[in-house]
Amino acid sequence: MLHLLLCTYTSQGIPQLISNINACQVISEAVRTTLGPRGMDKLMVDNRGKATISNDGATILKLLDVVHPAAKTLVDIARSQDAEVGDGTTSVTLLAAEFLKQLKPYVEEGLHPQTIIRAFRTATNLAVNKIKEVAVSVKKEDKEQRQLLEKCAATALNSKLIAGQKEFFSKMVVDAVMSLDELLSLKLIGIKKVQGGALEDSQLVSGVAFKKTFSYAGFEMQPKRYDNPKIALLNVELELKAEKDNAEVRVKSVEDYQAIVDAEWNILYDKLEKIYHSGAKVVLSKLPIGDVATQYFADRDLFCAGRVQEEDLRRTMMACGGSIQTSVGALTDDVLGQCELFEEVQVGGERYNFFKGCPKAKTCTIILRGGAEQFTEETERSLHDAIMIVRRAIKNDSIVAGGGAIEMELSKYLRDYSRTIPGKQQLLIGAYAKALEIIPRQLCDNAGFDATNILNKLRAKHAQGGMWFGVDINNEDIADNFTACVWEPSIVRINALTAASEAACLILSVDETIKNPRSSADGPPGGLLFSDLKEPFSHA
Repeated sequence: MLHLLLCTYTSQGIPQLISNINACQVISEAVRTTLGPRGMDKLMVDNRGKATISNDGATILKLLDVVHPAAKTLVDIARSQDAEVGDGTTSVTLLAAEFLKQLKPYVEEGLHPQTIIRAFRTATNLAVNKIKEVAVSVKKEDKEQRQLLEKCAATALNSKLIAGQKEFFSKMVVDAVMSLDELLSLKLIGIKKVQGGALEDSQLVSGVAFKKTFSYAGFEMQPKRYDNPKIALLNVELELKAEKDNAEVRVKSVEDYQAIVDAEWNILYDKLEKIYHSGAKVVLSKLPIGDVATQYFADRDLFCAGRVQEEDLRRTMMACGGSIQTSVGALTDDVLGQCELFEEVQVGGERYNFFKGCPKAKTCTIILRGGAEQFTEETERSLHDAIMIVRRAIKNDSIVAGGGAIEMELSKYLRDYSRTIPGKQQLLIGAYAKALEIIPRQLCDNAGFDATNILNKLRAKHAQGGMWFGVDINNEDIADNFTACVWEPSIVRINALTAASEAACLILSVDETIKNPRSSADGPPGGLLFSDLKEPFSHA
């Protein structure tokens, strides 16, 4: 028998499970107070001193440096919720942590994790089916659908920093998403931030807009507005190259030197002439456009912009047509883009290039105004959530009432169901039902209401058949949130429940953590130590 001393750290059994559950509780405490319209914001400062103000669960968890392996699962589900549906990131973290909290006593008593997991999977399936059953489908008639989308966007913005301007922004978000084609690609909505001005000065541009790039002398002589221009999109450098420091060219006479210089100029002028003769009026390039080229274009009434960001160049290509060229040899009409109107406009302290009436893809740009940098960044994150919600609502046209209404209805349904089955499953599905109440409870706590009182009212109302009753934040009471238009797509709740339940089951199924610390520099790799062994080979 070969004895090997493994230099590893292990922890196993019930203490390991309890330790993992406690770690997840700590993560949920970090985002607990950010839930809902009365949620607080968090100010996070990274090691470089950059401050971020946010109440978006996914953003907060992304910025927290989570080391605990089990707690990282909660960060992952918040991220997946953000990527999949955009909103409900705090809810999903709270639900997962509350599921584990309710299960902790059962784990301590020695109930097998697999029994718990089985009960939870049953409960999740029942809950998801119930949501699908009670969700209200909205007909796709134009006016009605638009109202639905605005309500969903307003509900998503309710809990954000810009809740005061939710009417203004929900209309803007719906306009932005409705202007896209059927694929609803997020990349076609650009969001640009300009400091200064009020939030209401923000505007939606139906087309592409990007900030004026670095320019040379001669730029101001170029026209700043064209109707129906052709647009050349290039990945070509239009300036004289500086010689390399260690380059050496030996010439016998001044004429030879002049020939080299002339050749360089001729190459540049040849490129510029080809662009001019192509008929393009607006020239955009990812690489620099030098002072000679700028002046050349100005003399011929062309507009040019160099060092355009690749993302902006691609959006212009997708919107105006054409393709990005790496040489100027074949600038035919089919590789040039076109739009109805190009103009340069002053926005706050910045100048922006606007391309409007783009024929190819439907695209738009939101230009955000606002004071502090952190504020505009948080506004951008809030709009991203609202845009995702509106996209989801277009693709899945069923909605449920928010404000804890759907959670209370599911809780009542599962509690009633648990009384009809025998054995341990009854207790576990009851625990699942109780855990769902964390959402309305936390909404009350964050608003400073008496949570026990309001939850008792909600339980009574749901027992009498008031399916859509949830927390009324404005009047410290309960209200029918469906008639109050607190709506959200049912897919948000389905995704949150499924992800939270999966995360809880995953954490419960781990009963041992094995850490292999990095071996010391002079030790053997892999953490196997033979030096301490008295008898490396002993025969059993």
